Amino acid sequence: MMSENPSVIEESLTGKRVLLTGGSTGIGRATLAVLARAGARIVTCARHMDELREALEHSSLDPTLGVEADISRPDDIARIFAAVDERLGGLDVLIGNAAIGARPLTEAADQEWRYAVETNLLGTIACTRGALSRMEAAGGGQVVLVSSISAEILSAGESVYAATKGGLNAFGLALRKEVSDRNIRVSLIEPGSVGTDMQNMPPEEQRAAIGRHAMLFAEDIAEAIRWILTRPSRADVHMLRIEPTKEKLT
Repeated sequence: MMSENPSVIEESLTGKRVLLTGGSTGIGRATLAVLARAGARIVTCARHMDELREALEHSSLDPTLGVEADISRPDDIARIFAAVDERLGGLDVLIGNAAIGARPLTEAADQEWRYAVETNLLGTIACTRGALSRMEAAGGGQVVLVSSISAEILSAGESVYAATKGGLNAFGLALRKEVSDRNIRVSLIEPGSVGTDMQNMPPEEQRAAIGRHAMLFAEDIAEAIRWILTRPSRADVHMLRIEPTKEKLT
């Protein structure tokens, strides 16, 4: 009979070297705070330094741990990893969270929809590539990619956004098979509706939706990310989907 008291239930995040993309608002800001409280060492990036600096200060972290960067740009990604190397000396965890919303293809200018693809999908793949080489040097690591249930429900109006998240799902699920023998785990998390700046509704409406359990707090997803990262090495979380209790899928 197997033991009912395994020796390790939860791994510690104390001292873990983490790169979090998109750490200035929403899920990223909440994740920054949760992981900082857990004792992780974090470098984070976002496009707007004022918001990023405020998020770092809110989490009682040194503002110099933030990098103003746009992950759709290769030069900016190089600067992010230069900061990782300088300030962390390696990498144990990547949380690929940076993303932008997108209007339907028929309403978006050519540059607009291309920018969404370059950010949400290509930029995240590029960040993952940079993270993997550092994790291999460290003997292993963990990648968590923040996707969306939009990749599965395929609602009208989300053609471009759903495509980026569907591509991210395929990338992550295939990647985990490519790197599992290198002691690197890859997990995807699919949030439902979350109260963030990406929502096309004012804050008071978001608060009302959260109150009636039709929307999640960003902290709900941040805690789920922490849970994934603290699973013992015998446990591999492939995909975690979290929805509001009363979310209406269309």
